[in-house]
Amino acid sequence: MAFPRQFLDELVSRCDIVDVVSSYVALQHKGSNYFGLCPFHNEKTGSFSVSPDKQIYYCFGCKRGGGVISFIMEIEGLSFPDAVRFLAKRVGMTVPEEEANREASRHRQRLLAVNKDAARWFYQNLSRPEGAAVAAYLERRKISRKTAMNFGLGASLDSWDSLLTAMLQKGYTKRELLDAGLVVQNQKGRLYDKFRNRLIFPVIDVRGDVVAFGGRVLDKSEPKYLNTQETAVYSKRRNLYGINLAKRTKRPNFILCEGNIDVITLHQAGFDNAVASMGTALTTEQIRLLSRYTKELVLCYDNDGAGQAATEKAISLLENSEFNVRVLSLPRRLQDGEYVKQDVDDFIKFQGPAAFQAILDGSENQMDYRMDAVAAKYDLSDGEAKIAYSAEIAALIASLPNAVEREVYAGRAAERAGVSRDAMLLEVKRARSKQRGKERQALKKEALNVSGLRQPESRAIRYDDVRSAMAEEGVIRLLFLDGSLADRCGDLAPEDFSSPLLGKIYGEQLQAAREGRTPAPALLQEALTTEEMGHLTALLQKPESLAAADKSLPDYIEIIRQSAAKRTGGPQEDPLLAAKDKFKEKKGYGGKRHV
Repeated sequence: MAFPRQFLDELVSRCDIVDVVSSYVALQHKGSNYFGLCPFHNEKTGSFSVSPDKQIYYCFGCKRGGGVISFIMEIEGLSFPDAVRFLAKRVGMTVPEEEANREASRHRQRLLAVNKDAARWFYQNLSRPEGAAVAAYLERRKISRKTAMNFGLGASLDSWDSLLTAMLQKGYTKRELLDAGLVVQNQKGRLYDKFRNRLIFPVIDVRGDVVAFGGRVLDKSEPKYLNTQETAVYSKRRNLYGINLAKRTKRPNFILCEGNIDVITLHQAGFDNAVASMGTALTTEQIRLLSRYTKELVLCYDNDGAGQAATEKAISLLENSEFNVRVLSLPRRLQDGEYVKQDVDDFIKFQGPAAFQAILDGSENQMDYRMDAVAAKYDLSDGEAKIAYSAEIAALIASLPNAVEREVYAGRAAERAGVSRDAMLLEVKRARSKQRGKERQALKKEALNVSGLRQPESRAIRYDDVRSAMAEEGVIRLLFLDGSLADRCGDLAPEDFSSPLLGKIYGEQLQAAREGRTPAPALLQEALTTEEMGHLTALLQKPESLAAADKSLPDYIEIIRQSAAKRTGGPQEDPLLAAKDKFKEKKGYGGKRHV
């Protein structure tokens, strides 16, 4: 979408980046900038900075940065046009749409509309004779009508085209139904309902829009669960089931479950802080979404092998994050003389909310859970098993950043293994030394990637024409501060740059400007290598005055053109004019160049 430059300039000027970022990140004022925990990666020490003067953000940890539009694209998972519309709505501006993009926006709104109407249709079916089987299933699962209404639960009919017919009668097209994932087309071109004879779970995002559906069979047929595929309005990586309700909880944490029924059961029992990760492993996008509402997560997956694997993966993903992570392990239930696994729904049904609250209050922190998981792998009555256990548990304890924690957990591990505390501490010390050695090597490698001009051996950062390169850097910094300045670069081409790398960056900026995108550093990550991004990061740390752009930009462009002319044997600078300029500088006639 090529939005008019004047509109984008006004939008950015109205959207102060500190105000926008503060809606998502707790910022502290330090010096001339603001700092906080990065919303784009997990960290405990704030490396995320916002500059009110330059109206840009930058994270020294994950290297993401850019302007206010780029921030909204990253944090909300939106395309450039949608991010522009998001900000425009925030400040009450009307978005000028081109014909093609008006159609794309209209199509998106139609998909949301048909999803909403389909959700209503599914819900109404619960009260119809055709939906009696699903209503009876909900009754057996002890899901009340009030809860069903809160979650918008519904019934798809045991028919090939009931939904298709109903939505066509409302004026929706077959194409829209296909694009929304509500119908499927067979090889002969016939359309039929995707969800048939199932309990329907509408997926509602944080904005309250119905973006997708899940369907569960009522019998033993397969597949047990059927979900909407990725569409223009739905990405399963970026959504959490129940988030639209859980975001209003007064509880201090969120409970992360495995399935839709678990979330519904917990909400009905009073635990309105439960969400589920849409049948997939926890993703960084979902963690980012959760970080807006809580700083403590309780992992409550099933206690079978798959659930334990999902717990371990989630813990690894949340490691070193700002979240306090706890693990709730449900006890097995005695049934017919055997102890069988049970999920959240089973536990609430048989034990009640009070028992669940007691387990929730006593849930383990992630370290206790992981230590128990390691111990369960070994027969600690065997000598060789003790040695193997000690090595694995020492590596786990060594990863703890706090020395007191390492000592406490080493003592517990030693007691469990039946070895001396000193011996376990020695193993932890050895493991930590090995880990820190690997970290130093990684940091050294990272330093080579981001240290920019301080690495003369790097081909990507060697300047053959330093004077021209400094001016080229100046142009790049100005365009990052204000993309509209691209219109004032005239016929200055990337080929005029003395540095191939700087020419490449400038070319990407021009392309972004032509397409109506904010030419932010974050948008260049795919076009540049890690080393090149490191150099870009280094040059952006240098100060550049946007207020002086009226004078400095023409000066930079003139220097670049002069150097290009010398390299290509083109027209040289007139020595008399050069002498005149030099004389004016000495006399203070305002001819000083900003280089």
